Amino acid sequence: MSFTKNEIANIILAKLELKKDSLKKQFLISKETIGYFFIDDLLPKDLALEIYHKFPNVNDSVKRKSLREFKFTAFQMNKFNPLLEEVIYAFQDDRIVDLVANICGIEQVFPDTSLYAGGLSLMKKDNFLNPHLDNSHDKDRNRWRVLNLLYYVTPDWKVENGGNLELWPKGLKHKQITVESKFNRLVVMATHQKSWHSVTKVVVNEVRCCVSNYYFSEQPLLVSDSFHITTFRGRPEEKVRDFLLKLDSALRSSVRKLFKKGIRENPHRYKKS
Repeated sequence: MSFTKNEIANIILAKLELKKDSLKKQFLISKETIGYFFIDDLLPKDLALEIYHKFPNVNDSVKRKSLREFKFTAFQMNKFNPLLEEVIYAFQDDRIVDLVANICGIEQVFPDTSLYAGGLSLMKKDNFLNPHLDNSHDKDRNRWRVLNLLYYVTPDWKVENGGNLELWPKGLKHKQITVESKFNRLVVMATHQKSWHSVTKVVVNEVRCCVSNYYFSEQPLLVSDSFHITTFRGRPEEKVRDFLLKLDSALRSSVRKLFKKGIRENPHRYKKS
């Protein structure tokens, strides 16, 4: 089976168009805190399975391990099966970008061809992502990050496996919402200065695979938004980790005040020849 970016985009577009009204309602309900929607069975099952089977091994991915997170990413797409690049950039089709923006009530958004912080995400046993706010801007600090698109492709994934998206709409002192990383599910969530989110620890010997994209805008989603780095916190029960992560964020923020684009270039982007 071989699909091009345009063919995949056509399928996604048709599915989103079909569910457009219900997705708008879903997003509107949560818009005042962390707006989000999800849609299941996004692609034909055989295609979604093929995408999963083409994912790289964690050994061929970039390991990110610290107090903040433990996960694997892949973004230099010419190193992997071409289908993976096709599906990532299908989500950047102008028609899909415009439709997702319309569903979320945002006037204009732009995809990111460099895949800054996007691409492929893999999480195996004991991997996790602590509560955090995404970096507010693109790699050049010109546009605001406004939407996060997560497409999950691990078959038969159960909520008890862990590796599920968590949203903290009322902050970290209140109960979170768990959005299951269900096979063939697309989740779209707003990113702004209050959109705390995390991923639960994976507790099984399987790998949760996700295709990730970010959309950007000339304007922030909230009037109160200001520039911030990716900011991590501890979970409510992690008092010591929370203290250390707040200190870590403060130090990194201080560096960014002195160096607008950081001390070094963030390597997490697709460098095309």
